[in-house]
Amino acid sequence: MSEKSKRPADYLPHAYPFVMIDSIIDYEEGKRIVCLKNVTINEDFFQGHYSDNPVMPWCLIMEAMAQTSGLLLSGECSTAFIAGMNNFKINKPVVPGDSIYITAVKRGVIGPVHRVKVSADVDGSTVVEGEILLAEITDDSDELAGGLK
Repeated sequence: MSEKSKRPADYLPHAYPFVMIDSIIDYEEGKRIVCLKNVTINEDFFQGHYSDNPVMPWCLIMEAMAQTSGLLLSGECSTAFIAGMNNFKINKPVVPGDSIYITAVKRGVIGPVHRVKVSADVDGSTVVEGEILLAEITDDSDELAGGLK
């Protein structure tokens, strides 16, 4: 990942509206990354998710955490898929106006599977934390990807 671009869309295979993070704040190659997601009322998902009391869906926060983890691995592999999510704890809701700082720290590798500890913080308080397992997909691991390329 070059120092030139702090835009996640330059490195992720996702496209709008599915890029769930706005910028890369800090990056230590192969070790740690911090990304930012600014939550605004203009997000498409708020149109139908508790319109009287908008709350960001937890699954989308977890997707932002998975994308951050994928960015951490971007220097090591070209494609990774979620292989598992462990020990997730949800502490409080995320609402419009919040800025989520997502930290991913690489914990280890077993074969093609990378273990990444993730946390999402708002105003210095952890709102979601857990561990994501990402399976590295290469051209010769076609069967692991279910034939997808």
